[in-house]
Amino acid sequence: MQQDILINWSPQETRVAVVETGAVQELHVERTLERGLVGNVYLGKVARVLPGMQSAFIDIGLERAAFLHVADLMSSVAARHADADKGEPAPVVPIEKQVFEGQALLVQVIKDPIGTKGARLSSQISIAGRLLVFLPQDQHIGVSQKIPFEQREALRQRLQALAEAAAQDGKTGGFILRTNGEDASDAELGEDIAYLRKTWARIKEASTRLPPKSLLHQDLSLLQRVLRDLVSETTQTIRIDSAEQFKKLQTFGQEFMPSAVDKLQLYKGERPIFDLFSIDEEVAKALGRRVDLKSGGYLIVDQTEALTTVDVNTGGFVGARNFDETIFKTNLEAAGAIARQLRLRNLGGIVIADFIDMTREDHREAVLAEFRKQLARDRVKTMVSGYSALGLVEMTRKRTRESLAHMLCEPCPVCDGKGSVKTARTVTYDILREILREARQFNPREFRVIASPDVIDVLLDEESQHLAGLSDFIGKPISLQAEGAMSQEQYDIVLL
Repeated sequence: MQQDILINWSPQETRVAVVETGAVQELHVERTLERGLVGNVYLGKVARVLPGMQSAFIDIGLERAAFLHVADLMSSVAARHADADKGEPAPVVPIEKQVFEGQALLVQVIKDPIGTKGARLSSQISIAGRLLVFLPQDQHIGVSQKIPFEQREALRQRLQALAEAAAQDGKTGGFILRTNGEDASDAELGEDIAYLRKTWARIKEASTRLPPKSLLHQDLSLLQRVLRDLVSETTQTIRIDSAEQFKKLQTFGQEFMPSAVDKLQLYKGERPIFDLFSIDEEVAKALGRRVDLKSGGYLIVDQTEALTTVDVNTGGFVGARNFDETIFKTNLEAAGAIARQLRLRNLGGIVIADFIDMTREDHREAVLAEFRKQLARDRVKTMVSGYSALGLVEMTRKRTRESLAHMLCEPCPVCDGKGSVKTARTVTYDILREILREARQFNPREFRVIASPDVIDVLLDEESQHLAGLSDFIGKPISLQAEGAMSQEQYDIVLL
């Protein structure tokens, strides 16, 4: 399926949209002041070791300490590889015997801080190049799982020979061949190996020179990662609306991605580049709960901290000959739409899809097969477990950075993220109870209620009798003052 990549650049923000058949499939946003940390290498300092959780908190100079689990320690990774070759389970060495408080440790961010959680770390360093991923502390030679199985062994042996030819001090280091390196020549792979080794040498040198909590290596910017990670054989054009960044991308591409340079185009149109495919409208839709389907059905997407739920509804779709066919066609369309929304919104973690109940088993299997087929296009690893006992489709999608909604939005200051607020009548009754509570503790001359206009209207109209009765009961006058700046749930009771 042919795709176009559109890049909208400004000094404060870079936005990248991947478009296929006229529809936005992926949206990547990077802000200058909020650049992601995944791939960054730090010289961390062990702040605390937690034997009960078999983990440690590492200070890498961020607001929150980062998290390192025993399974992500290099010694544990090496043991797993060694024992996997023998076909035996790897022995688990307790984390308290591997690290200690105050220790300087070379670590890499594998997950950005998300919500209240700090960054997730690994002490196994991996450096991504154009064609290869370098594992300097390992000797493992591997091939991407996306490359056909029958080609992997020949490619692995070829990569092994190249790594040994470029070995330093008798150590080859580990390499994994990326998908776009399948057809690369020995010369291209050799150049990538040299670049990655040079990068690792700079990191090691910096680790001996800089103090703990220092950044030693930063991953490529979003603009550069477009050429490294997003461009494929199906990419027709890469259009960017900044002449300055276009030249920088050309220079970077000529050095690391020569095949992508011919696809680069400087966009000079009068209309903003994102208007070409109504991308800003798609972004607005991706921040909403409801997603309309072409058939008339719709999805309801709800994102929580623990998981994301997607509910499928037929809506106004009544076009099929019978009810079963209507449900089947809606679910088939929804399978593709859900997969696209997961990519577009960058939703990760546990995802529960509630398709409309289907009575026929062949329909159920066809929808599940279509869902898996659509998810196979995802660059991020996904796993579908099938239908649960309740008829829900459970799946996971690897989460490495904030979702689009968390990146572009923040909780509503009025409802605090609940999605609803108390009614004016409910707030009115809260006020009446609070006045009674205050009257039992204090003896002011007068009570003054300051609240939103809607609440004051209820007190003056529908609840005026109860307000007068309360005033008589406590023996104090109660005055009212409307404050337009207050939200419906906010109020103050002033003792005069």
